[in-house]
Amino acid sequence: MGLFENIIGGVIGTDLAKKPQEASSQRPFKTHLTVTDGLPAATYGTSALVAAIINGLAAGSPWTLIWQTVCPAQQQMRWGYGSPALAQNQGYMWFYSVDITVDVTVGVLRLVQANARQTKVYTVLEINDEALHSTTNTLVGLPLLDKNQMVPLPEKREFPRVSEDSLMQMWYRVVTPATAEDTCNFSIPITVYQ
Repeated sequence: MGLFENIIGGVIGTDLAKKPQEASSQRPFKTHLTVTDGLPAATYGTSALVAAIINGLAAGSPWTLIWQTVCPAQQQMRWGYGSPALAQNQGYMWFYSVDITVDVTVGVLRLVQANARQTKVYTVLEINDEALHSTTNTLVGLPLLDKNQMVPLPEKREFPRVSEDSLMQMWYRVVTPATAEDTCNFSIPITVYQ
């Protein structure tokens, strides 16, 4: 085989003749999970239900599942959104569990993702919840709204996406309980691919 044939054969045998890869059909969008996104709704779907779970925990409690949701069909999800390189475009979060007008529960919040059978579990974040709310005990001032005071949660790309029927969970460990929790709420950023 001559030089010309080697050159032509080399070009034809490469990926130059292949079609370009199609762009991914999944386009991400940013959103926040709140307590009403909990599934099953009868267990995790209201503020009162989640507050009742936390109210049953004593100081120094073991890690307890307080909330979860299930990834719907034809979607994938990740905790957080945006990038730390663009601070104003990343997600920010808040969380509280409170006995209104009396006191606020102090504890540690853990964000977890797990497959449907919970045989593969990833802890994405653990954080003292005092960083996630103000020091007041009224609903008006409790959630943090100023990004300069809030904790950022950029998209956690170091973890795999949560797929259909897999779980996004929140676990909690009480350090100092409130007198009697009656309200729990949160806004946690996520990225949804569909």
